[in-house]
Formats: sequence, C-alpha cells, structure tokens
Amino acid sequence: MTVTYLYHSGFTVEFEDIMLVFDYYKGELPETAKGKKLYVFSSHYHKDHFQYKIFDWAKEYNTVYILSRDIRAKGPEGRTMKVGRRQDLSVDGIQIRTLCSTDEGVAFFVRVRGVTIYHAGDLNWWHWEEEGPDYNEKMKNDYQNEIGMIEGEQVDLAFVPIDPRLESAYGWGADYFMRHTDTKYLFPMHLWGSYKTIPRFLEDPLSEEYRDRIVRIERRQQSFEIDFSD
Repeated sequence: MTVTYLYHSGFTVEFEDIMLVFDYYKGELPETAKGKKLYVFSSHYHKDHFQYKIFDWAKEYNTVYILSRDIRAKGPEGRTMKVGRRQDLSVDGIQIRTLCSTDEGVAFFVRVRGVTIYHAGDLNWWHWEEEGPDYNEKMKNDYQNEIGMIEGEQVDLAFVPIDPRLESAYGWGADYFMRHTDTKYLFPMHLWGSYKTIPRFLEDPLSEEYRDRIVRIERRQQSFEIDFSD
C-alpha cells in the first residue's frame, strides 16, 4: 500500500481499489486516486482538520464521508455519516472505532483489508505550561485513559501528533502511545510545517526504543510504500 502525507495531519492510505483520506487541510489528492473509491475521514471541525473542499471530490470520485458529529456540514446525501465518540460501525466492510479526543471530536481506529490504522485527530497529551498544574494533570489522565482503550493493540499505521508548540512536552503523547501499543509505523503529524521536529524526535532519548519505527516526513505530498508481506 502507499501512504501519502498531504500536510499537517492530512494523509491518504491507498490500496489497489480504495483510498482512505484522513483530516484533509491542504494539498492535493494523489493522481492514483482516479478510479478508486474514496473514504474521507474528518476527526473534528477545526479548520486544520476539516475543509469544505472535501465535498467537491464527490463530483469526480465515488466518495463516502465519515465525519465527527461536531462537524455541522451535511455533506452529500446518502454518502455522509456522522460519528460520535466511542462508537463502533462498519462501512463497506471497513471496521471503524472512535475514541474520545482530549480536544474536539474523535480519533479513528480503523481495520481495513487486514491493516489496522490509527489516526489521532487531536487526541493528544496537550501539556501547556500556561494552563497550570490542574489542567495539565487532567489532560495527562484523560489522554492516558483514552489510550488505555486500545492498550496493547497491534497497529500497522499510526498517525500521531508531535506538536512543536508544546515545547519540551512535544513528544509525550507519541511516546506514551508507542509504549502502550504494538505499532509498526509511526507517522508524526500536527507539525505546523516544522519538519525539523521529526529529526528532533528521532534524536531524543525519549524515542530510543522505537525510533526505527518512526517515519521521517520531510515535505508535502511525500509518499511512502509500505510492504507488510514479511
């Protein structure tokens, strides 16, 4: 399969006949989307995770939209479904489970064609010094409790924030996720264009035990061929 990084938290995961699109913000769909059915996921209404442009794709592609319930846009009739937190559903044989975000909306846990995909949306360990100890302790507990819902799961592809705005806490959420799941490929996201955050994470002692599983994203529209045949 092919994974393409669009921008920020936006990715496509491409199989022979279908393509999953997560949290589109900016960028272009790969040319290989033509002729494939698109499953478009948006984790919440924030503009860096959801854009109305995704509905234009319905004019050109066979599309299905899986949107967090806090997104008020209706989407194409008969092709759009809204999902809440901690919900399980099946769409064309794709098994979807949602988790509760520590910000807005949901995170997606998806099983498709024998592959397990986790897209965090804004589910993260958001540690802001200016918010004070009570807020940060609650955020820590909420995040760890939610990741506990998938404790020990085998994950093939994980898209998880390492947000440089969090300063020294930038990698705490990703680190906790990697230590509590069995994840093969970690795609850092929510970078705000700061690609140097990934080399920083790779060199951070925090990631020493799993850094060989971190994918190094360097630019928009970068594609990665993933082979699970071994």
